[in-house]
Amino acid sequence: MILLSRSEEIVLLSIWKHSNNAYGTTIRERASEITGRSWSIGAIYAPLHRLEKKGLLRTRKGVPKPERGGRSRIFYELTRDGKKALVEIKCINEAAWSNIPEIDLKTQR
Repeated sequence: MILLSRSEEIVLLSIWKHSNNAYGTTIRERASEITGRSWSIGAIYAPLHRLEKKGLLRTRKGVPKPERGGRSRIFYELTRDGKKALVEIKCINEAAWSNIPEIDLKTQR
C-alpha cells in the first residue's frame, strides 16, 4: 500500500477528472476548485514529479504549439497503480472518519 500526501491525492484526483487532457494548467485549476485556494505552479509540479517516480502516473508529450513557442504540453495520466492508490486512500479516509463524534465548533475556542 502506498500512502499519499493530501497534495498528491488532490493532484491524482485532478488528473483523473481530466482524463486525457490533464496538463499543468488543468491540474492546477482543478486543484484550486477542490480546495478553494489558489495553487502555485510549484505546488503542482513537485507532487507530479514524486508521483511519476512512484509509478502512479505517466507522461506523454502533446503536439508542439506555435503559441507556446513551439513547445509541447506534457500530459499526465494515471497508471493502474495510481488508480489503486486513489481507491486505497479513499478507503483510509472513510475508515479514519467513521464513528467520529460530530465536531461542534460552537463550544471550541
